[in-house]
Amino acid sequence: MKVFHSPASLLHAPVTYFRRGKAIPHLEQPARYELLLNAAFTAGHDIELAGVFGIEPIQKVHSSRYLSFLKEAWDRRSEIEPGLEHILPSHFKRPEMDQYPKHIIGQVGFHMADLSTPIHERTYEAVMASSDIALSAAKHAIAHGHAYGLCRPPGHHASVESAGGFCFINNTAVAAAYMRDTLNCRVGVIDIDVHHGNGTQNVFYSNEDVVTVSIHADPSNFMPYYAGYADETGVSAGLGYNLNLPLPHGSGDQIYLNAIAYALEFCQRQGVEALVVALGLDASEEDPNGALAVTTRGFFACGQLLGSTKWPTTLVQEGGYLSEILGENLKAVLGGFDSSRGSLAG
Repeated sequence: MKVFHSPASLLHAPVTYFRRGKAIPHLEQPARYELLLNAAFTAGHDIELAGVFGIEPIQKVHSSRYLSFLKEAWDRRSEIEPGLEHILPSHFKRPEMDQYPKHIIGQVGFHMADLSTPIHERTYEAVMASSDIALSAAKHAIAHGHAYGLCRPPGHHASVESAGGFCFINNTAVAAAYMRDTLNCRVGVIDIDVHHGNGTQNVFYSNEDVVTVSIHADPSNFMPYYAGYADETGVSAGLGYNLNLPLPHGSGDQIYLNAIAYALEFCQRQGVEALVVALGLDASEEDPNGALAVTTRGFFACGQLLGSTKWPTTLVQEGGYLSEILGENLKAVLGGFDSSRGSLAG
């Protein structure tokens, strides 16, 4: 399989974040990129640097004012307080408060959803490169059937106008919009990350051209808490095109695989002709940020299922945090996918 990546993934390097009132070591480390790239290389996949696509494809997903905020925030940090080492909110926008502030300190709280997604000096370079990785994989998948984008930082919690959950630009949504517009067809997104893909749902919730499915741990006591429930099915033109499959915590291979099979059937019924997989590996039984119990063997079977269609398919890396088996789980998914497609090169 063709694997796209960028060394710019290393430029965003958060140190700590707040979780349940405590500052802890940040889970979304640059070492994730290095470990996953090495796993893909040692498995014999075809490694290639991502191209550069610019801002235009991202504007199909995110608002102009949000993208301007991401680009300008670091250079404006002294307006908040001189000498800041990172940018995080001190206040948050609430649903009943809709005015857009002119000052950067208010824009931070408007556009950032939590205390786990800090902006650093070179964050913008890293997130733009991550989007380029997803777009490179999507372009290759359109021409050759499938590809994997080793995106870091991840993206599926980034909404139209907000960063959160370690995510800034929604790489999965950017890839889906690119495939939709290039192929002029209905695209499916199947998100298998342990966390609900709330950002992707937000982007396409009123859209019938992109079918969104998320398979994740029950969010009633798990991030993102406020979305990811079975009764969220879309609105307006998108009604009936969003499917959430929340799973009981501790669910293992069979429940997870049954959900993926159902997701594929749902996409087929909705007339999907191309697919983007939000490839979270944090459903692993050993993931430090997970709530499910999928084995490496289960991930191989997952790859087989996802590769069983004839749809052009882009696999976009989302979550999956440092553990002894993270690299093996990536090898398993890609190997299972290739075993269904009958090609290693892609």
